[in-house]
Amino acid sequence: MKPTLLDRNPISIQVVQKATAPLTIRLTPAAEKTAPGLPGKQVGEILVFPTAGGQEVLVSLGDAAKITADVYRQAGGALAVWFRKLKVERAAFAAADLTEAQFSAFCEGLFLGAFTFDRYKSDAEPVVKTEVECIGGSAAVIEHAQALCAAVNLARDWAHEPANVINPVTLSGRVQELAKEFGLQYREVDEKALESMGAGGLFSVGKGSQAKPRLIILEYAGNGAPAGTKPVVLVGKAITFDTGGYSLKGTENIQGMKGDKCGGVTVAATLMAAAALKLKQPLVGLIPAAENMISGDAYRPDDILRMLSGKTVEIISTDAEGRLILADALTYAQKEFTPHAVIDLATLTGGVVVALGRVRAGLMCNHDELAERLAAAGEATHERMWRLPLDDDYAKAIKSDDADIKNSGGREAQPVIGGIFLKQFVSNDVPWAHVDIAGVADSPKDDTYRPKGATGFGVRMLVNYLESL
Repeated sequence: MKPTLLDRNPISIQVVQKATAPLTIRLTPAAEKTAPGLPGKQVGEILVFPTAGGQEVLVSLGDAAKITADVYRQAGGALAVWFRKLKVERAAFAAADLTEAQFSAFCEGLFLGAFTFDRYKSDAEPVVKTEVECIGGSAAVIEHAQALCAAVNLARDWAHEPANVINPVTLSGRVQELAKEFGLQYREVDEKALESMGAGGLFSVGKGSQAKPRLIILEYAGNGAPAGTKPVVLVGKAITFDTGGYSLKGTENIQGMKGDKCGGVTVAATLMAAAALKLKQPLVGLIPAAENMISGDAYRPDDILRMLSGKTVEIISTDAEGRLILADALTYAQKEFTPHAVIDLATLTGGVVVALGRVRAGLMCNHDELAERLAAAGEATHERMWRLPLDDDYAKAIKSDDADIKNSGGREAQPVIGGIFLKQFVSNDVPWAHVDIAGVADSPKDDTYRPKGATGFGVRMLVNYLESL
């Protein structure tokens, strides 16, 4: 029988009354004075000692004064990597001394740290399954962590897939299969329908590719939500490959542009998590998907596009394409639904990487309560954000001589201008947040529970936010 997406992780955690595994795991703060045979200051450092019945594995939690929930997540991630390298099949762990939050974070670290993407490597080693016998842990906490991390790892997996595998059409097909497995409602709007309905942003960005654009729609009804409950609408940018169009990217910047779909795959994964966890809050996922290519049919600088909202946009740069497809999706969200809130995620600007590095995403929001809830969810899950301004003064940068607005304002305040552009397509009455994940969607190196590559940023934060409603 084909394994479901929920049970594909190479690590399984089972609650038992008595452990039988020869390997015993113990989490411990670092010794005050480091010495051979004592746990070191680095979180996740592992020491192994022989015992009468097998071996004891000490996993360092680092400085005792600096232990947070995320430290437990890091320790779990480091342990998962260690399991994989040593091909550990069975291990035991006593969770009685951990709080529920600490245990949950540790389980998340194990599930997330076990992720690999090697399906295209001819010399990839077979995956060894590791069974962790857990004494004193909560089965409900384990199940929650398993479902949540399965969704994160799905987002990572799809983000890694190259553009010759995932394009707008094949992405739509994958989302349809996901919907079937998790009982979600799926539909798509194809390129002909996009053109006829006047979605000039999404249609124009994608028309230059042989794989034509799609607006992918997922709906989750909510588990026990009262009739008439307004849905939260999630919008995710899915540029399956970004050449920059006629504003062509250079060699250094074009590599890695398969990752420009991370916002879209995060939205799909969040809907999966919501269904698997049976969240109460109804959800809609909108994934505008396009491939930004050069051809005789591609859009150009100086073109003026009429968007789904009716606004006209002068194209300054065809490499500022993400905001165009998001704008049409934001309009669609308000036309077709009555949202409780609209949240978009996108690898939108290089400027946010300059501003915030790879530590925090940029958050722009027109509603203080929504911003505060999202920020709290980010801190709780260590998917942190920093709020940037949306002052109307910034709108001067996108004033156009020949159209309502233009799609680029130059280098100054680049991430803010991206948010300001999107703000033009959102009613002031609709709570809306824009999350620029360009700096955090990808990790340049292995980092405990974040293996090198796609991070799946946003899934855990969004689920935490949705659980708070």
